[in-house]
Amino acid sequence: MIKQLPNVIVQTLKEKGLRVTPQRYAVYAHLLARTDHPTVDHLLQDLNHDFPISSQATVYSSLQALRQVGLVREVLLEEGVSRYDANVEPHHHFRCLHCGEIEDIPWNCFPELNLNNLRSGLQVQTYEITVKGICDRCQP
Repeated sequence: MIKQLPNVIVQTLKEKGLRVTPQRYAVYAHLLARTDHPTVDHLLQDLNHDFPISSQATVYSSLQALRQVGLVREVLLEEGVSRYDANVEPHHHFRCLHCGEIEDIPWNCFPELNLNNLRSGLQVQTYEITVKGICDRCQP
């Protein structure tokens, strides 16, 4: 189920200076409806199940365009795997080590980090915390 009305998605894409294509629309709408941080392959499989017009290259280029204008962010929670999230507000992540599910953690769950003790010359622009463990669905 899409969280935003179709005309709002079109308007959002246009406001960000993006040309509205069926593929770009479908990728963004699909990401807005998800909280599981899918990979390109997951998105491709789901999109082609519903609307078989996408290739991996098209999904990837749509994601990159959306990422460049700040509508989507790339999330790296495991080595070599890019996942995508339409929640671009600051937040952290929990990753289950058993099933691999990813869940957003509100930003204010952790106190602000004191970054004053970092090596001189480092300029932190942003950070996020990844918590790893076993989710309640996988616990015995």
